[in-house]
Amino acid sequence: MNTGVKITAFAAALAATFGTAYGVGQGIGPVGEPAKAGHGEHTAAQPEKEKEGAHTGHGEGATEGNAPAAELPGGLQVSEGGYTLAMETPVPAAGKSLLKFSIKDASGRKVRAFTTEHGKELHFIVASRDLGTFRHLHPVKGADGTWTTPVDLPAAGGYKAFADFKPAAPGAKGITLGVDLSVPGAYTPKPLPAVAPTSTVDGYQVRLGGTLNPGRAGELRLTVTKGGKPVTDLEPYLGAYGHLVALRDGDLAYLHVHPNEGGPGPDVSFTATAPSPGTYRLFLDFQHEGTVRTAAFTVTTGGAAPAKASVPAAGEATHGAGDHVHG
Repeated sequence: MNTGVKITAFAAALAATFGTAYGVGQGIGPVGEPAKAGHGEHTAAQPEKEKEGAHTGHGEGATEGNAPAAELPGGLQVSEGGYTLAMETPVPAAGKSLLKFSIKDASGRKVRAFTTEHGKELHFIVASRDLGTFRHLHPVKGADGTWTTPVDLPAAGGYKAFADFKPAAPGAKGITLGVDLSVPGAYTPKPLPAVAPTSTVDGYQVRLGGTLNPGRAGELRLTVTKGGKPVTDLEPYLGAYGHLVALRDGDLAYLHVHPNEGGPGPDVSFTATAPSPGTYRLFLDFQHEGTVRTAAFTVTTGGAAPAKASVPAAGEATHGAGDHVHG
């Protein structure tokens, strides 16, 4: 499959929502470097039709050149398009606990029929507000439409849960809903890790290259090695050799990208569009030797200042296999 992601370029009227009047349509050089001009990717004035399989949370993406109104990126609303993410355990405890939730329609009924995409009817993500914790979970749906999943949240503080799904109703589009979770207890947020081109997890090193552009498509390339040797036998995970989630620092706007067509490593490439300039945390899920691991990166776009923090040590905030809970 050749999957791209197209997210609406923000209009100036929405700039106040994110605290700064950002421009759109800028290009950047290699990830984490200052902005450069002259890149030839698709611009807002030359919209590309959104491709099948992209998870933006809003079905077909509008562009600055062909939409009368801008849309918010995925995960910023608990209700959208007549659907609501309803948490039945809104206050989970620190450590291991059980989350229950449902997707309700406009009449308040629990939705039970979904379209299977990338091996699952629904993708469920939980991330801490400081982006130090990331969980890609696989909940189980009960006969009444209630979803259940175990989760391990390491500390007190604020978290956000995302449900990424497509109802089976005729004409339904993909939606990503988000809801805040609060784990009680003393909370000290950690600074965002610094921009760095590599991430180490369980002895694997993943290098990030390419561009994440605000308002236009760019390619992200992730190369997996182990012991200095390329990993050329990555295993399919949810029907692909990698899954990439990007969360915007601050409001945790959500972008779920599936890979472009390619072989089992060492390179996995994605086409993605950032909804605005800013700082993002990228999480790459990949599977090798029967275990799913997550490599994490901090990325800046549009000339945003890099995060002021040290590069994480091996295994720190890079989320190993224990972060993937399968129902």
